[in-house]
Amino acid sequence: MSLDSASFNKYCKSAVGTETRGKTTQNRLRRVDNFVTMYCCDLILSTEHLYVDLGYGRTPITTLESAKCFRQYNRQLRILGIEIDNKRVREAQKFVDDITDFRQGGFNLPLQTNPITGQRETVNLIRAFNVLRQYDLESDCHDSHLLMCNYLNTNGILIEGTSDPLGRIWVANVIRKHIDRSIRIEALVFSTNFRGEFDIVTFQQNLPKNFIHRMTGTNEMIFNFFEDWKRSYEQMGKSMKTMFGIGVRQQFIITARYLAEEYGYNIITRKKYLKNGFLVWKLTPGSKGVDHEQISYRTTNHRR
Repeated sequence: MSLDSASFNKYCKSAVGTETRGKTTQNRLRRVDNFVTMYCCDLILSTEHLYVDLGYGRTPITTLESAKCFRQYNRQLRILGIEIDNKRVREAQKFVDDITDFRQGGFNLPLQTNPITGQRETVNLIRAFNVLRQYDLESDCHDSHLLMCNYLNTNGILIEGTSDPLGRIWVANVIRKHIDRSIRIEALVFSTNFRGEFDIVTFQQNLPKNFIHRMTGTNEMIFNFFEDWKRSYEQMGKSMKTMFGIGVRQQFIITARYLAEEYGYNIITRKKYLKNGFLVWKLTPGSKGVDHEQISYRTTNHRR
């Protein structure tokens, strides 16, 4: 995806991106909101900085659900929903208020400047879900990550991923902008609501674009991770299910801890994450299984 490609001008001359199918339904991304409040709640506590929901779909339901969830922690949190299709933006205007807005735009966020103070809006957190899997190339995903992260404050986060149609299973990149302006994927999150059998393949099917096409062999970090996760299940989770009849939640927890303890992956094993269905693989450079080239971005100075 070329960031200045004329093909992106169908809906807005300045917007970078293309229209999604927009099939988001009620509660599909509720667990993403829950994860944010557990993992990076500090990013939604400011009354100055924006939370951005990019590519919210045909209706702004997920943006409004985020507002309801996050404003339990910060009643004055400013929220911006962005869509490239102007019709969707027009239809969302009935939900606009002093701290909630909907604008037409793309990966180059349509931030505004206060005409009185001259200060431009700033962003702590961006969510972009079920947006990038439709693109053909991994490089499309890479360029979009870079462009979106360009708008983040220092220590801000882009959470970008893919979910199944009901949000029962999702996988997401947690990408942070550091104080030296470097950008790195700091974690890969695997989420389940424990409905249905524990099947690791379902996570594989919902990998984000930058990993889905890398399930090709032992030279790929994501392939090796899934192989070890499956082995951990066979060696521990499945065995405990057979012997003691443990349920899906306990299978998930036991397998994740075994993956960390016996295979050496940097998994957050704290109970609050695992019991709520979040396996968080911290992609710390130099830790087990992490390919530094696949988690780091060579940054360039995009115009903001």
